[in-house]
Amino acid sequence: MATSTLRDEVEALAPWFHNIELPGGLTTAPEHFLGDYPRFKFETFADALPADLSGKSVLDIGCNAGFYSVEMKRRGAERVLGIDADERYLQQARLVCDALDFTGVEFRKLDVYDVGAIGETFDLVVFMGVLYHLRHPLLALDLIREHVAGDLMLFQTMQQGSKDVMDVPENHPFFEPGTYVQPRYFDDPRYPKMHFIERRFADDWTNWWAPNRACSEAMLRSAGFSVVSRPADDVYLCRVEQRPYGEWGPFAVYPAGGKS
Repeated sequence: MATSTLRDEVEALAPWFHNIELPGGLTTAPEHFLGDYPRFKFETFADALPADLSGKSVLDIGCNAGFYSVEMKRRGAERVLGIDADERYLQQARLVCDALDFTGVEFRKLDVYDVGAIGETFDLVVFMGVLYHLRHPLLALDLIREHVAGDLMLFQTMQQGSKDVMDVPENHPFFEPGTYVQPRYFDDPRYPKMHFIERRFADDWTNWWAPNRACSEAMLRSAGFSVVSRPADDVYLCRVEQRPYGEWGPFAVYPAGGKS
């Protein structure tokens, strides 16, 4: 594809949120307000991922213009599937892969809540920068764990509040012992908290949630993921736990309708 023609196609699909380098030195978002995004962020945690993904499958949820799909393909992934609910992002991602002559990369218009329709599991799930845009974030993590996560998940979310994490009891008392006072640790900034954004955050009405660090890690555990590492402040490499979440503690979790 001639550079001039490619430039026209890139401009026709503007604006781009991912700045991706294409043949001929062309970049998709050279004036991005965050700079060379998301590459500069990826470079801070890239070493946490396997350098060789040969023979592996990758699912990129909320793939946008396909930056992470491309990077996983560059590491040798045999199959990469990127999904997004925005058709323009998918067109951008397909243009990028066509320009780079990448094969084995597919993009589908699919919502995170519909990942069960994919019908396969993946060695690596990339779930970056999506959770805080969701009305039902814990449901999304549950569905990913149940339907598509085969081994590892690379996860990132916007976080607000304390970066410290406190130990909390497995079973919370209704009152502090010998009193009628609710446990005071609920007011501790280190307690897992999910901040709800009713209207807009940074002029974006789709930013609904901002967990603190303790909440991010608690949500991952509750959905059935263990944290392997935290290579960046808000980035986690997780592994699927083989035990269902209902078997983690003394109380089993039953579906609606009761025990079976």
